[in-house]
Amino acid sequence: MIRLHHLRIGRSLFTLWQLEELGADYDLTVYLRDENFRAPAALKEIHPLGKSPVIEDGDLILSESSAITTYLLEKFDKENRFAPPRTQLNDWARFTQWLHYPEGSVFGPLLIKMLLLRGGEHAGLETFSAKEIALHLGHISNQLGANDYILGSDFSAADFGVAYVASLADRLGQLDANPTLKAYLARCMQRPAFARAVEKGVE
Repeated sequence: MIRLHHLRIGRSLFTLWQLEELGADYDLTVYLRDENFRAPAALKEIHPLGKSPVIEDGDLILSESSAITTYLLEKFDKENRFAPPRTQLNDWARFTQWLHYPEGSVFGPLLIKMLLLRGGEHAGLETFSAKEIALHLGHISNQLGANDYILGSDFSAADFGVAYVASLADRLGQLDANPTLKAYLARCMQRPAFARAVEKGVE
Protein backbone atom coordinates (compact mmCIF):
# COMPACT_ATOMS: atom_id res chain seq x y z
CA MET A 1 0.00 0.00 0.00
CA ILE A 2 1.13 3.55 -0.75
CA ARG A 3 2.17 5.65 2.23
CA LEU A 4 2.38 9.40 1.78
CA HIS A 5 4.69 11.30 4.11
CA HIS A 6 2.82 14.58 4.28
CA LEU A 7 4.26 17.81 5.66
CA ARG A 8 1.50 20.19 6.60
CA ILE A 9 1.40 23.61 4.91
CA GLY A 10 3.19 22.79 1.71
CA ARG A 11 3.41 21.02 -1.60
CA SER A 12 2.43 17.55 -0.42
CA LEU A 13 -1.23 18.54 0.00
CA PHE A 14 -1.37 18.38 -3.79
CA THR A 15 0.02 14.83 -3.77
CA LEU A 16 -2.67 13.92 -1.26
CA TRP A 17 -5.19 15.43 -3.67
CA GLN A 18 -3.83 13.17 -6.44
CA LEU A 19 -4.32 10.07 -4.33
CA GLU A 20 -7.91 11.11 -3.68
CA GLU A 21 -8.61 11.82 -7.36
CA LEU A 22 -7.13 8.46 -8.33
CA GLY A 23 -9.18 6.61 -5.71
CA ALA A 24 -5.97 4.99 -4.44
CA ASP A 25 -5.76 3.00 -1.25
CA TYR A 26 -3.13 4.73 0.89
CA ASP A 27 -1.90 5.50 4.39
CA LEU A 28 -0.97 8.96 5.56
CA THR A 29 1.79 10.03 7.95
CA VAL A 30 1.50 13.70 8.86
CA TYR A 31 4.41 15.88 9.95
CA LEU A 32 4.25 19.34 11.54
CA ARG A 33 6.69 22.13 10.80
CA ASP A 34 9.02 23.31 13.56
CA GLU A 35 9.18 26.79 15.09
CA ASN A 36 11.28 27.97 12.13
CA PHE A 37 8.71 26.66 9.65
CA ARG A 38 11.11 23.91 8.59
CA ALA A 39 10.39 20.22 8.14
CA PRO A 40 11.06 18.11 11.25
CA ALA A 41 14.17 15.93 11.47
CA ALA A 42 11.95 12.83 11.37
CA LEU A 43 11.49 13.26 7.62
CA LYS A 44 15.21 12.60 7.09
CA GLU A 45 14.62 9.13 8.45
CA ILE A 46 12.44 8.53 5.40
CA HIS A 47 14.47 10.33 2.73
CA PRO A 48 17.94 11.91 3.08
CA LEU A 49 16.70 15.31 1.85
CA GLY A 50 14.17 15.47 4.67
CA LYS A 51 11.52 17.03 2.44
CA SER A 52 7.94 16.27 1.46
CA PRO A 53 6.15 14.86 -0.45
CA VAL A 54 7.68 11.42 -0.27
CA ILE A 55 5.81 8.20 -0.95
CA GLU A 56 6.62 4.65 0.06
CA ASP A 57 5.33 1.70 -1.92
CA GLY A 58 6.89 -1.53 -0.72
CA ASP A 59 10.64 -1.17 -1.15
CA LEU A 60 10.27 1.98 -3.26
CA ILE A 61 10.84 5.37 -1.65
CA LEU A 62 10.13 8.17 -4.11
CA SER A 63 10.49 11.94 -3.88
CA GLU A 64 10.00 14.83 -6.34
CA SER A 65 6.42 15.80 -7.03
CA SER A 66 6.38 15.24 -10.79
CA ALA A 67 8.07 11.84 -10.45
CA ILE A 68 5.48 10.87 -7.85
CA THR A 69 2.66 11.99 -10.16
CA THR A 70 4.07 9.95 -13.03
CA TYR A 71 4.41 6.87 -10.81
CA LEU A 72 0.88 7.20 -9.44
CA LEU A 73 -0.52 7.54 -12.95
CA GLU A 74 1.31 4.41 -14.10
CA LYS A 75 0.03 2.50 -11.09
CA PHE A 76 -3.54 3.73 -10.78
CA ASP A 77 -4.65 5.43 -14.01
CA LYS A 78 -4.90 2.43 -16.32
CA GLU A 79 -7.82 3.99 -18.19
CA ASN A 80 -5.98 7.27 -18.87
CA ARG A 81 -8.50 9.41 -17.08
CA PHE A 82 -5.85 11.95 -16.04
CA ALA A 83 -3.25 11.76 -18.81
CA PRO A 84 -3.22 10.86 -22.49
CA PRO A 85 -1.78 7.46 -23.46
CA ARG A 86 1.82 7.46 -24.64
CA THR A 87 0.67 6.14 -28.00
CA GLN A 88 -0.76 9.63 -28.60
CA LEU A 89 2.76 10.99 -28.58
CA ASN A 90 2.12 14.67 -29.26
CA ASP A 91 -0.66 14.88 -26.66
CA TRP A 92 1.44 12.97 -24.17
CA ALA A 93 4.46 15.25 -24.77
CA ARG A 94 2.32 18.35 -24.31
CA PHE A 95 0.89 16.89 -21.11
CA THR A 96 4.38 16.05 -19.84
CA GLN A 97 5.57 19.59 -20.55
CA TRP A 98 2.80 21.04 -18.36
CA LEU A 99 3.34 18.35 -15.72
CA HIS A 100 6.96 19.43 -15.21
CA TYR A 101 6.56 23.14 -15.92
CA PRO A 102 5.39 24.21 -12.41
CA GLU A 103 8.38 22.72 -10.61
CA GLY A 104 10.87 23.45 -13.39
CA SER A 105 10.15 27.06 -14.37
CA VAL A 106 7.53 28.73 -12.20
CA PHE A 107 8.46 27.77 -8.66
CA GLY A 108 11.82 29.58 -8.54
CA PRO A 109 10.52 33.14 -9.02
CA LEU A 110 7.67 32.48 -6.58
CA LEU A 111 10.12 31.15 -3.99
CA ILE A 112 12.23 34.29 -4.35
CA LYS A 113 9.11 36.42 -3.84
CA MET A 114 8.16 34.42 -0.76
CA LEU A 115 11.63 34.87 0.77
CA LEU A 116 11.58 38.59 0.03
CA LEU A 117 8.21 38.94 1.76
CA ARG A 118 9.67 37.22 4.82
CA GLY A 119 12.20 39.98 5.29
CA GLY A 120 14.83 39.65 2.60
CA GLU A 121 15.99 42.74 0.74
CA HIS A 122 17.62 42.69 -2.66
CA ALA A 123 16.51 45.05 -5.40
CA GLY A 124 17.85 42.84 -8.18
CA LEU A 125 15.98 39.79 -6.94
CA GLU A 126 12.77 41.79 -6.50
CA THR A 127 12.96 43.03 -10.09
CA PHE A 128 13.80 39.58 -11.41
CA SER A 129 11.04 37.79 -9.53
CA ALA A 130 8.41 40.39 -10.44
CA LYS A 131 9.16 40.12 -14.16
CA GLU A 132 9.38 36.34 -14.11
CA ILE A 133 6.17 35.92 -12.12
CA ALA A 134 4.31 38.21 -14.53
CA LEU A 135 5.74 36.28 -17.48
CA HIS A 136 4.72 32.88 -16.14
CA LEU A 137 1.30 33.87 -14.86
CA GLY A 138 0.59 35.43 -18.24
CA HIS A 139 1.74 32.24 -19.96
CA ILE A 140 -0.53 30.08 -17.80
CA SER A 141 -3.47 32.44 -18.34
CA ASN A 142 -2.95 32.38 -22.11
CA GLN A 143 -2.82 28.59 -22.07
CA LEU A 144 -6.07 28.46 -20.10
CA GLY A 145 -7.88 30.95 -22.30
CA ALA A 146 -11.57 30.13 -21.99
CA ASN A 147 -10.88 26.53 -20.94
CA ASP A 148 -11.66 25.16 -17.51
CA TYR A 149 -8.32 23.38 -17.10
CA ILE A 150 -4.78 23.71 -18.34
CA LEU A 151 -5.08 21.25 -21.23
CA GLY A 152 -8.68 21.95 -22.19
CA SER A 153 -12.15 21.24 -20.87
CA ASP A 154 -11.11 18.12 -18.93
CA PHE A 155 -9.13 17.99 -15.71
CA SER A 156 -5.76 16.24 -16.02
CA ALA A 157 -2.83 15.38 -13.77
CA ALA A 158 -1.02 18.44 -15.16
CA ASP A 159 -3.50 20.54 -13.17
CA PHE A 160 -2.11 19.30 -9.85
CA GLY A 161 1.14 21.20 -10.30
CA VAL A 162 -0.35 24.20 -12.07
CA ALA A 163 -2.96 24.57 -9.32
CA TYR A 164 -0.18 24.37 -6.74
CA VAL A 165 1.79 27.27 -8.23
CA ALA A 166 -1.43 29.22 -8.75
CA SER A 167 -2.29 28.74 -5.07
CA LEU A 168 1.20 29.83 -4.04
CA ALA A 169 0.96 32.89 -6.27
CA ASP A 170 -2.42 33.68 -4.73
CA ARG A 171 -1.01 33.47 -1.19
CA LEU A 172 1.72 35.88 -2.27
CA GLY A 173 -0.86 38.36 -3.57
CA GLN A 174 0.03 37.82 -7.22
CA LEU A 175 -3.43 36.86 -8.55
CA ASP A 176 -5.35 39.96 -7.49
CA ALA A 177 -5.36 41.30 -11.04
CA ASN A 178 -5.69 37.93 -12.74
CA PRO A 179 -9.34 36.79 -12.82
CA THR A 180 -8.56 33.92 -15.19
CA LEU A 181 -6.19 32.27 -12.74
CA LYS A 182 -8.41 33.13 -9.76
CA ALA A 183 -11.32 31.33 -11.42
CA TYR A 184 -9.12 28.40 -12.42
CA LEU A 185 -7.84 27.96 -8.88
CA ALA A 186 -11.39 28.12 -7.50
CA ARG A 187 -12.52 25.40 -9.93
CA CYS A 188 -9.68 23.12 -8.85
CA MET A 189 -10.35 23.70 -5.17
CA GLN A 190 -14.04 22.98 -5.63
CA ARG A 191 -13.32 19.44 -6.76
CA PRO A 192 -14.58 16.92 -4.17
CA ALA A 193 -11.21 15.13 -4.09
CA PHE A 194 -9.45 18.37 -3.18
CA ALA A 195 -11.90 18.93 -0.32
CA ARG A 196 -11.19 15.41 0.96
CA ALA A 197 -7.45 16.06 0.76
CA VAL A 198 -7.80 19.25 2.78
CA GLU A 199 -9.91 17.47 5.36
CA LYS A 200 -7.32 14.73 5.82
CA GLY A 201 -4.16 16.76 5.39
CA VAL A 202 -4.90 20.08 7.05
CA GLU A 203 -7.32 19.47 9.87
